[in-house]
Amino acid sequence: MTPTLTWAQLRDLRCAELEEAADGWGRSSNRADAARDRIEQQLLTGLRDTQEGEAAQAAVARLRQLGRNFQYVYTECGLLRTALNSLAHEMRTQQRVLKEALDDAAALRFTVHANGTVTYPAGGEGLIDGAPLRGGTASSSGSPGLVPPSGLTAPNPNAAKAQDVADRVAGAVRAAAEIDWRYAGILRRLKAEEGLKVPASTWKDAAGDAAEVRDAAGAYLKDAIPHGASPAERRDWWAGLTQEQREEYLAVYPDQIGNLDGIPALVRDAANRDNLQLLIGKLEGRDDERSVTQLAGLREIDRQLGAGTHPPMYLLGIGDEGNGRAIVSFGNPDTAKNVAAYVPGLGTSLDKDFAENDLKRARDTAIGAAEMNPDSPTASIVWLGYDAPQITVNDPAASLDVAGEVKARSGALGYNEFMSGLSVTNQNENPHVTAIGHSYGSLAVGLAAQERGGIPGADDIILVGSPGTGARSADELGVGRENVFVGAAENDSVTKLPNSREFSGLGTGVAGGASAGFVLGASAGPAGAVVGGALGGAVGGASGYFAQGAQSRESDVWFGTDPAHQDFGANRFKVSEGPEPLQRGHETLEAHSNYFTPSKDQMSADNISRIVSGKSGEIVRERPR
Repeated sequence: MTPTLTWAQLRDLRCAELEEAADGWGRSSNRADAARDRIEQQLLTGLRDTQEGEAAQAAVARLRQLGRNFQYVYTECGLLRTALNSLAHEMRTQQRVLKEALDDAAALRFTVHANGTVTYPAGGEGLIDGAPLRGGTASSSGSPGLVPPSGLTAPNPNAAKAQDVADRVAGAVRAAAEIDWRYAGILRRLKAEEGLKVPASTWKDAAGDAAEVRDAAGAYLKDAIPHGASPAERRDWWAGLTQEQREEYLAVYPDQIGNLDGIPALVRDAANRDNLQLLIGKLEGRDDERSVTQLAGLREIDRQLGAGTHPPMYLLGIGDEGNGRAIVSFGNPDTAKNVAAYVPGLGTSLDKDFAENDLKRARDTAIGAAEMNPDSPTASIVWLGYDAPQITVNDPAASLDVAGEVKARSGALGYNEFMSGLSVTNQNENPHVTAIGHSYGSLAVGLAAQERGGIPGADDIILVGSPGTGARSADELGVGRENVFVGAAENDSVTKLPNSREFSGLGTGVAGGASAGFVLGASAGPAGAVVGGALGGAVGGASGYFAQGAQSRESDVWFGTDPAHQDFGANRFKVSEGPEPLQRGHETLEAHSNYFTPSKDQMSADNISRIVSGKSGEIVRERPR
């Protein structure tokens, strides 16, 4: 690229004026954000609380659209601000390089010409007569001066110094020209479509705009994000930023700030709500199965956020990596006295079913805990921060994930990081924290509890529908067996995966596979049979070992000791038996899914709420197996 700047223009560039323009766009972004907040926090809330009927619903829809428009203005103006600030930052860096070169030239009494060449004086002394060697002119694209061809003549020592100055001047100008060209293209593309409505296609463009500005502003902002730091260090980093810096990070990197453990919940919620729109725009129009599935989940979460649920929703994490990520809290976990974080299990991914049912489980727990202990605010969280094993009908081998601990171990590390973040941002001196694992998620929670130091801040652990935790005793979970609580429905087949005694009677190979396949297959229909068959193969292969010997107990299930068994030593609380696996008129895996739902298992939901609200002494107990 041919430079379009001269070194004099680069020297005289007023980066402060670029930063002043950035400040102006920042003020516009903040005004749009304030308008959006007023619509969502005041106008929409007031309208929903006081008005009913078709006219009210239409008004709500129009206000929501207006709020989205302001959100778009906030995002685009924020991107403009960061683009201009990043441009000024990069240009100022090249100005420093240029200034250092010009200062060196002045100290050496060199002359830097308008075209970038550098004239240097006579210097040194000849080898024969000792006379100073003549001066010359150095250029970044040619050899310095006229050097006599004789090898008997020493070079003028000023020549190399002049060459270095010329190279640095030219390098700064070339870099500045490239920066100018790059940002000019970005700024030209940062413009909105005409009209008063911001459609989904515009959010798709906004996602592209954000990606461009992120790439350009990497050195300016991204490199400083403390990804490798502890949650406490991230909290302190955020607290130490200026308001303008925070606003820029939220505008350009909502995905990273929103998913950074240790950042306050209100900040994460604001960032993730913006990133949610960018993700919807990114996936809009794609026709692959994964994108369609995740888009449906994102839209349902967006619908609920706009519906003004009670308790209020906080979006603590969102992303499209892997099977999707979503962390939703009902109640503010930074101000709540009671905080519960529930990890879902087998088959969970970012889809509409998760957005409808798993979010409802967390919400029902928040509502139930508030009823049990109204004087102690509760935040109930669903944490989909890992790739849970999936049921894959067309690829049985892929379903083998459920028979292993790999995904659970990965989830355990992420869960502990998240819980550590909650610990450092909660404003109560001693909050009551409950870790909850359902199905395969109970294995993730169990493994997290067995990590060094246990689950950060956890006081109680609840395990429901558990195939095991990887532990042989509740004592291994770090909170004391008296603080480990288990719900296991009698008709929940997952809590009755073959134990050592049953293994010994299965035989090996195909027989083992068929028998264990029935355990899950009977309760989950064709998809469950896939998982059961995969797990059964592993069971069959291991059955000979268990038949011989004696390192297992009757109470063992697939992942350690059955948490509901007396050998484990936890507190078993009463739950409904649930419908039988093949009971007519019921879903095939219903007994495994009812624990949190008051309309289907009031006893279990109440017991979970009692524990979460700090009233575990009031649970209705059931004898261990």
